[in-house]
Amino acid sequence: MCGRYTLISPWRELVRLYRLNDKYLQRNTEARYNIAPTQEVPFIHLDNDGNQVVSDGQWWLVPHWAKELQSKYPMFNARSEDAEKKPAFRDAYKTRRCLIPADGWYEWTKGEDGGRDPWFIHLPDMAPFSFAGLWAYNKALDVTSCTILTAPAVEPISQVHNRMPIALDQATYDAWLDPQISVSDAKACLNRNLGSANELFRVGRQVNSSKAGNNPRLVIPHETQI
Repeated sequence: MCGRYTLISPWRELVRLYRLNDKYLQRNTEARYNIAPTQEVPFIHLDNDGNQVVSDGQWWLVPHWAKELQSKYPMFNARSEDAEKKPAFRDAYKTRRCLIPADGWYEWTKGEDGGRDPWFIHLPDMAPFSFAGLWAYNKALDVTSCTILTAPAVEPISQVHNRMPIALDQATYDAWLDPQISVSDAKACLNRNLGSANELFRVGRQVNSSKAGNNPRLVIPHETQI
């Protein structure tokens, strides 16, 4: 799963991953060190003319047919193995796939004292990347939202958790976003993920609280904080 992530990279570095027109190149965003479910996040998708555009929506998918914002089931992640078959994600999987920019995320292990020890997972040099996502717009509730697809974890991520968010290979971006390709072809893109390229290290337990906010110390190795 993926319950928290970071978006620290300056926007000028993020846009290199995408094909955005000039109006999006001027966007300015603050560093975010502890993004939590239901918070608003940016994501990239195609408009009706096939252009890559940026939208903002809550990180907790609200299907277009939902009658309320919250669900008794967590909707910030979707299992890649069968998301295309689930009523909550099926329509989005067909035509509303998206890319969610990030540069790291957190997972937890159980500490010797029974507490939760967070680990920060990232690509070498903190290179930005994109989670494979789905998005939806609910007209009745006037809410735009998204979710992150997950898969069984690979090394080294499997050392701390049995699942991982899918960080797509940039070569698959165009295909993943294209609503004209079949669901099966889109699903094949998910096999091109960057999971095994990641690195990880322990960070302090401050990140355990979603109220920790945008504090750069959240991604400092735990050993240097003692």
